Amino acid sequence: MMTIDNRPIGQQHPCFIIAELSANHNGSLETAIETIKAAKKAGADAIKLQTYTPDTITLNVKNDYFRLAHGTLWDGKYLYELYQEAYTPWEWHEQLFNVAREEGLICFSSPFDNTAVDLLQSLNAPAYKIASFEIMDIPLIKYVAQQGKPVIFSSGVAELIDIELVIQTCKEAGNHQIALLKCTSSYPAPLDMANLNTIPDMQQRFNTVVGLSDHTMGIVSPVVAVSLGASIIEKHFILDKSVGGPDAAFSLNVAEFTEMVQAVRQAESAMGKVSYELNEKVQKSRLSSGRSLFVAQDVKAGETITPDNVRSVRPGYGMPPKYYEQVMGKSFKQEVAAGTPLQESLFS
Repeated sequence: MMTIDNRPIGQQHPCFIIAELSANHNGSLETAIETIKAAKKAGADAIKLQTYTPDTITLNVKNDYFRLAHGTLWDGKYLYELYQEAYTPWEWHEQLFNVAREEGLICFSSPFDNTAVDLLQSLNAPAYKIASFEIMDIPLIKYVAQQGKPVIFSSGVAELIDIELVIQTCKEAGNHQIALLKCTSSYPAPLDMANLNTIPDMQQRFNTVVGLSDHTMGIVSPVVAVSLGASIIEKHFILDKSVGGPDAAFSLNVAEFTEMVQAVRQAESAMGKVSYELNEKVQKSRLSSGRSLFVAQDVKAGETITPDNVRSVRPGYGMPPKYYEQVMGKSFKQEVAAGTPLQESLFS
């Protein structure tokens, strides 16, 4: 289990649902604020930002190394151009954190370099998220872990050896508040690439809180993930997809995010707990509709119990059918009318 801003997170607690703001403010502070407020109404537990500038995440160079051409939504753009369009201005951060807190949302962010960590520390960020493509940046992870706050990792481009190394890095820094999110770093990600069965394996293999950072379309993956043990769900959130933006295509709008939250909560309710006990309603149903032994014909004292005069039928008010063979051949002590539940007191 881990705790973020006094909120316990783990399988014994409700799933921690994160609305990812990312670039869905489209360069408007007002839109960013309205998105945070909408996320609260949609049922999110937290809002997550991304803290970088084009200069802290890449170089302003236009050669083929820096040009996207790998089957992404952003192919043809240079990295610097993309991040110039997508970043959240640092001067917004304090106000966005304050709005989130006023709304009752936990607010934290993904830092992409040490200066971003310093900014977030100054805002008393309660946790840090390491994005998929930063999971190999061990110096950054070491610096984040040293802040003593919970660290959530997306595993989108990580191999086992990478995950083992980041966990080791955190623990060597004295930080054991670690969560791992299954993630498919494709935007959007096809459902058949989700591989959600990795979630319980991650939990068993690494003994951490586990969850899902989801880039698939729709809400199927989050609901399935919760049923497989996910304690955290992160999903990109947007006010209106028609406004566009770098992440709009794989983000959920207000109605969709609300539907996802409701479906996740219903899935949690349906999963319940391990139990073989019958509640009062089911016990009554067992009596009214279950099978039991009943006297099927009017009988007289001294008559032998046979398959003709005692049968296993519904309802369940007589002896359980497991005693059927044992009672055959016994004798009735008295007259018994058809339709009487068979009880031990009626025969010898």
